[in-house]
Amino acid sequence: MVHLYRPSIPESHKNMQKLPELIDTHAHLDFPEFAGSIPATIKRALHVGVSVIVTIGIDIETSRKAAEIARSYQRIYASAGIHPHASFSMDAGDILELKKIAAIRRVVAIGEIGLDYFRDRQPRPIQKECMKRQIEMAVEIAKPVIFHIRDAWEDFFQIVPEFASSVPPSVMHCFSGDWAIASRCLDMGFYLSIPGVVTFPKAESLQEVVKRAPLDRLLVETDSPYLAPVPYRGKTNEPAYLLHTARKIAECRKESFEKVAAHTTQNARTVFKI
Repeated sequence: MVHLYRPSIPESHKNMQKLPELIDTHAHLDFPEFAGSIPATIKRALHVGVSVIVTIGIDIETSRKAAEIARSYQRIYASAGIHPHASFSMDAGDILELKKIAAIRRVVAIGEIGLDYFRDRQPRPIQKECMKRQIEMAVEIAKPVIFHIRDAWEDFFQIVPEFASSVPPSVMHCFSGDWAIASRCLDMGFYLSIPGVVTFPKAESLQEVVKRAPLDRLLVETDSPYLAPVPYRGKTNEPAYLLHTARKIAECRKESFEKVAAHTTQNARTVFKI
């Protein structure tokens, strides 16, 4: 039986209840960087108002681990999917296994899936087929998709629009496109998930997207353990650092941090039904 960790909030953390709530829509808590430290990671996140974390699967094994973590910790939800780097391994049996994992109550999305032409670790036709089959599965089981798209926008926009009206409102993970790309994603009903990259001094294009996008279509994420925001850039990222990303979004938009936190949190609850 899985032990359910239900952390109480100590007196030193009572101020968390007064802080604006944030939801980290993308982290990899099964990665070695968090081995043996998930309770402490959750505790630090709670201390700054990060009340919920979505931990992400990138293949069958990590999807199982993500689901197990979500079942074990009250404030964690999970996704299940096959990342484009692992697309070569997908077969019909994997789709059936993903469906089983996705049926677990706290698994809220299919992902991360998509196309990665920056690394090109797998043949592009295989990546495209893997993504399409998982989108079809998401439509069948009515789960949103978490998309990983890198240097592959042309093929993404050739494939995905046909599914846009049938797949639940979905997420552009670690969004890195310009405003023209953002507009097309928004037109399909998708949400833009903004990573710590937005805090980097040279991220003018992403900062422009954050300024122009509707607030009711933005999410915030860490992509932990990667892409730590300023002032932790270059270090291991963690959900507690989400605060800096949300504050930068508020600065870019010339809106209050409280408003950005409230809207992005409600957006995450809407997308993932949590």
